[in-house]
Amino acid sequence: MKSLRQHTSLWLSLGVIVVMGAWPIITGNALSRETMFTVLRSVALASSLNILLGYTGYVSFGHVVFFGLGGYVGFYLIAVQGWSLWAALLAGGVAAGLLAYLVGAAILRLRGAYFALATIGINEAVRAFINNFDPFGGPTGMTLNFKIYKLYGGPGAALQLAFYVMIGLTLAVVLLSYWVRTSKFGLGLLAIREDEDAAEVMGVTAPAAKTWAFVLSAVIPGMIGAIFFFKNGTIEPGLAFPLHTSIEMIVMIMLGGQGTVLGPILGAAGYEALRDYLLVSPVFKNIQLAISGILLLIIVLFIPRGAVGWVRQRYAKVRRWLI
Repeated sequence: MKSLRQHTSLWLSLGVIVVMGAWPIITGNALSRETMFTVLRSVALASSLNILLGYTGYVSFGHVVFFGLGGYVGFYLIAVQGWSLWAALLAGGVAAGLLAYLVGAAILRLRGAYFALATIGINEAVRAFINNFDPFGGPTGMTLNFKIYKLYGGPGAALQLAFYVMIGLTLAVVLLSYWVRTSKFGLGLLAIREDEDAAEVMGVTAPAAKTWAFVLSAVIPGMIGAIFFFKNGTIEPGLAFPLHTSIEMIVMIMLGGQGTVLGPILGAAGYEALRDYLLVSPVFKNIQLAISGILLLIIVLFIPRGAVGWVRQRYAKVRRWLI
């Protein structure tokens, strides 16, 4: 019974992901598949950022840089070098993790607003570099030759494959998030979040812990970028490094509950449902991002712990079940 309580958040989280992934497969509806692909992408991106923001307390406004860089590396290797999708996925994740490792040691010395501003600078610097990097197509980007899709059974089968890969990546990041949250390493990150100086006094090697949290939070977005742009068949700087995507990730985490395993999943699903409504609404479709900003302000002011955190605070009996 004790073991069951310890793993409740994990089973709930995996169950939600499985239901999201299974529904389009059961119904055979292509529209549902595309909708769930978008939702699962948001869940995976939010859960990955939660490793840094939720567990370590460092707010990154430029986390989309790992999605974009991984997308570019993976796309280039598939379209130009003729690599397989699987090798390109791994390369995209490695490239994102390597960037996080190289810049993390420097910018993670900063705290608060200074770190947040530095992450925006990294995103804009990488976008400017890609915009002027001819092997990656410069400002016009790259387009995938549709003949490549024949290796995967044709365009239709490639879309199905991309959906299955997204399910797998989402499950992987949830497992990673849970492992971090319940490990000794994760306890060190939580200590850093509460009081970094006190954590170091207690024996936590903060610089190394923060750097590895940054790396872990970057690898899955890099792989997501590779599969996303493989599915799209085209990539360009504006699509790969949109700053508003990082802001939306933060909103998703805050909405569901930062520092929890289940929170980013519920927050991402809820935010995507809201965004779908706003995009088709004749009244709100042009002010979607403004509403996202207002939503973030309301969350910070009235429910700073998010939905899961609010439930844990209000109902003491479920605290041991939800982490």
